[in-house]
Amino acid sequence: MRDEDAPLWKGYFYATLMFLLSCLQSLFNHQYMYTCFTVGMRVKTAVMGLVYRKSLVINSSARRTCTVGEIVNLVSADTQKLMDFVVYFNAVWLAPIEIALCLFFLWQHLGPSALAGIATVILIFPLNGFIAKKRSKLQVKIQMKFMDGRIRLMNEILNGIKILKFYAWEKAFLEQVLGYREKELKALKKSQILYSISIETFCAFFPKIAFAMFGVYVGLDDRNVLDAQKVFVSMALINILKTPLSQLPFAISTTMQAVVSLRRLGKYLCSEELKVDNVSKAPLSSDGDDVVLENGTFSWSAEGAPCLKRINIRVPRGSLVAVVGHVGSGKSSLLSAMLGETEKRSGQVSVKGSVAYVPQQAWIQNATVQDNIIFGREKLKTWYHRVLEACALLPDLDILPAGDATEIGEKGLNLSGGQKQRVSLARAVYRKADVYLLDDPLSAVDAHVGQHIFDKVIGPKGVLRDKTRILVTHGMSFLPQADLILVLVDGEITESGSYQELLSRHGAFADFIHTFASTERKESNMEPVSETDQEQVPEDLGKLTEVDKARTGRVRLEMYKKYFKTIGLAIIIPIVFLYAFQQGASLAYNYWLSMWADDPVVNGTQIDADLKLTVFGALGFVQGVAIFGTTVAISICGIIASRQLHMDLLINVLRSPMSFFECTPSGNLLNRFAKEIDAIDCMVPEGLKMMLSYVFKLMEVCIIVMMATPFAIVIILPLAFLYAFVQSFYVATSCQLRRLEAVSRSPIYTHFNETVQGASVIRAFGEQSRFILQANQRVDFNQTSYFPRFVATRWLAVNLEFVGNGVVLAAAILSVMGKSTLSPGIVGLAVSHSLQVTGILSWIVRSWTDVENNIVSVERVNEYADTAKEASWCIEGSSLPQAWPQKGTIEFQDYGLQYRKGLELALKGITLNIQEREKVGLVGRTGAGKSSLALGIFRILEAAKGKIFIDGVNIAEIGLHDLRSRITIIPQDPVLFSGSLRMNLDPFDTYTDEEVWSSLELAHLKNFVSNLPDKLNYECSEGGENLSLGQRQLVCLARALLRKTKILVLDEATAAVDLETDTLIQSTIRTQFEDCTVLTIAHRLNTIMDYTRVIVMDRGHISEMDSPANLISQRGQFYRMCREAGLV
Repeated sequence: MRDEDAPLWKGYFYATLMFLLSCLQSLFNHQYMYTCFTVGMRVKTAVMGLVYRKSLVINSSARRTCTVGEIVNLVSADTQKLMDFVVYFNAVWLAPIEIALCLFFLWQHLGPSALAGIATVILIFPLNGFIAKKRSKLQVKIQMKFMDGRIRLMNEILNGIKILKFYAWEKAFLEQVLGYREKELKALKKSQILYSISIETFCAFFPKIAFAMFGVYVGLDDRNVLDAQKVFVSMALINILKTPLSQLPFAISTTMQAVVSLRRLGKYLCSEELKVDNVSKAPLSSDGDDVVLENGTFSWSAEGAPCLKRINIRVPRGSLVAVVGHVGSGKSSLLSAMLGETEKRSGQVSVKGSVAYVPQQAWIQNATVQDNIIFGREKLKTWYHRVLEACALLPDLDILPAGDATEIGEKGLNLSGGQKQRVSLARAVYRKADVYLLDDPLSAVDAHVGQHIFDKVIGPKGVLRDKTRILVTHGMSFLPQADLILVLVDGEITESGSYQELLSRHGAFADFIHTFASTERKESNMEPVSETDQEQVPEDLGKLTEVDKARTGRVRLEMYKKYFKTIGLAIIIPIVFLYAFQQGASLAYNYWLSMWADDPVVNGTQIDADLKLTVFGALGFVQGVAIFGTTVAISICGIIASRQLHMDLLINVLRSPMSFFECTPSGNLLNRFAKEIDAIDCMVPEGLKMMLSYVFKLMEVCIIVMMATPFAIVIILPLAFLYAFVQSFYVATSCQLRRLEAVSRSPIYTHFNETVQGASVIRAFGEQSRFILQANQRVDFNQTSYFPRFVATRWLAVNLEFVGNGVVLAAAILSVMGKSTLSPGIVGLAVSHSLQVTGILSWIVRSWTDVENNIVSVERVNEYADTAKEASWCIEGSSLPQAWPQKGTIEFQDYGLQYRKGLELALKGITLNIQEREKVGLVGRTGAGKSSLALGIFRILEAAKGKIFIDGVNIAEIGLHDLRSRITIIPQDPVLFSGSLRMNLDPFDTYTDEEVWSSLELAHLKNFVSNLPDKLNYECSEGGENLSLGQRQLVCLARALLRKTKILVLDEATAAVDLETDTLIQSTIRTQFEDCTVLTIAHRLNTIMDYTRVIVMDRGHISEMDSPANLISQRGQFYRMCREAGLV
């Protein structure tokens, strides 16, 4: 520019060369990114597969150390971190090379004063390294820990939501989750402020380098003159430095996070596996023993006390073995030992032929009834029908909306306990295996159904009569038909032999039988009433679970409004001003430089260089302060918003009715709480930060180019339109793709969750490969929507960079044309700034789509704000007396309810009056509406018609918590939460320790608990897995004893307990709840023979109601049931 007589073609040649080189750079760079992403994606898929396959072979002691929530976190968060690592890893070694090259050119250009720049770089790095280290520590130790805790708790809340509602415990758990959340946000805030410091040192860093270099350069020698060439070549080089220098800390922090994730993954993948040699499998031979245990000692973990000692069993081919014993005596452990699920300390276990296993708590997949039974085999019509008939499932299939094509909710939500057990049993029978291990499959079903199943399936005339069957049971009536009975006491076999042999020995078993011979466990036969013509079922009735839906179109403006409204205008306006101020400072700083460069040289020096240097330094400093201010402000805004949004989501979910949880898979909800909240925590503020700073930067560039060559506006405007077009095209696509990806991610988690819970069943049936295949298909499907997403990003970036290169070309050519009028300083400023345009443009789009994509999270978190809610928990100013209900009378007036809109009524026109202190038994076939009555009293389901009065108060008019906290239920499946035993009994800490102990004593748990290492503070593991099922049932009884309300509802509460414990529970209830109204949903008639009234339910009606004696004399349905049970 200085050279008056340089030919114009030279200018044009340089301009075009600049354009071509930047185009080439774009193409190479994006091809490289594309390859990196593909590799990263493969790594992610591979690791997900690994974690999944590992979850199928992990042993029980290792399984107890990592909860389902943590495993899901490994798949969601940690695999993603590894992928990021693959993408950005190369920056770790490439960046230093780029930095070295830049510094080398600067040295050539400015001589020794370039060293000043190098010194600044060297000073700033350790500081950043220190900050990065601190941040990663915060993130791992604290934030991740609290997040894991919060997700674990959420997972349990979602699994035990029914219990929370029955007990009105939502508030206690809400507090717990929010406690975790607060700690997590505190760590996040610290980490964000550290991050702001590092950004500040970084962005204000480039002014510092320039200041140092130019200062030293001018100071060294008066003859050193800063002209346009010196200033702007140096500035261009410093700008090139920006990319590697900003990538480096990011790459380093990604690497650190990846290392942490690798450690977590490593720890999980190295955890102990089930030993293959625990059980020696052999093919079936015609004779000999099918199951042999010789001198076996087994424990659940390698260090723990043995749970089974000195076990010797030989089970001959085709025999029926019954295993009996008290709660917690090791019956289930014995079956686990045969399956190889426990640690074998010593001895020999061998099993011949294929195995089928029915666990004590049925594990049901979220699929149709048919899929659950066939379990991966092909469907043989006649055999399938025989199995259904034998397992007494045909009447149930008639009740289910779409027969065997009805979809069962997660964990079998829409089936009753008995139905789940029978489906689980049918799955085993359908297998045609050689050895059957049945863990108390008859406990949850009505006794007459139990008898039917025993006769048709397990017994000497059943479908399995030629197979080897090992049956754990509490039912005395089945024992005479067993070939061999094993009596377990505290993990040892004390007696074994046939029924007659054991009786003749007069041992403990014989006494036991004599004591309980009178209370036979047989029961009612509710004959299936002949089906009335059912209306044709609409197709979608059998569908239950709602698939996570993808919204379409761009994110609505409301979402942004909602997000910003959560933050509040008072904070947003100052932020915008701060940004404008920051960019203003930057503009002044650059313009000052160009004026300096244009300063005339008077006899070899420039005048007052010192003043210029001072102003230059001051402007740089102001810019740095402004940057720090904006980043901190935005991080804090993000935290304010995400705290509020998480709170709303949590409250919305907890306020939803039961029906909502039945049709929303927990995977979807967990996805909201893990992934989406995480995005709102970190990604949205990050995106906003980037976007705002780049938008303002772009404005600055345009102003500078226009100041130099006003004519440029002609070129800038069409380019802007082109840019807008490309951008809008991309944002719409990308947004949709991200939604599809998010939606296809939920099934991965749901499937994972299911697998971890049903691992023992999957292993017993040898279906691992099929489940692995399913998991792989789900991951692949997720990747099919992920792949186009990043390809689209590359397409966009290439297009944008070409637009940006156009701006460079325009600025350069216009400068050459206006050579005569322009000063070199201004031209240098314009060209060096226009070189940054490509970067700025692609960053704007990237951060904009980031914001769009992550605002989707706000949308998804907000989805549940509009779903139906329960009635309010507490009604302000209600005049409920403190001691209500005092008497405990219950009155139903023409009451009816239905499970979902469109299904027929489950209870029809119930009118009934229960007096105070009355004991009422409810009996009837599975699905007759016994449990529905309990759901109605607790308003888990609202009345479809009619009213219920308790002590004369219409329960529909009081708050749900007021109602539910004043009546008690002992539910069918005992649910415990991870936390101390005390927390499980009394989450609100309302009772003293004495009261808690006395309730444990009455529930016959005192000895057990006082022998535990931590007594009341004993940590229950997730779902209470470290207590046996019977003990969990007793804990539920202790809960009821602690609350001691006037009304108690017992729902089949004694299903999983042996007879002695059962008698204890019954007597406890009789004595402790003597002055209360007790409603028992009974399965065994002998428990209710001394009740004041018995109600026989049938298909939602009351078919008979009177005192037991009168009903027997009327010779109706109840009489037939009693005759079956041998009570009359």
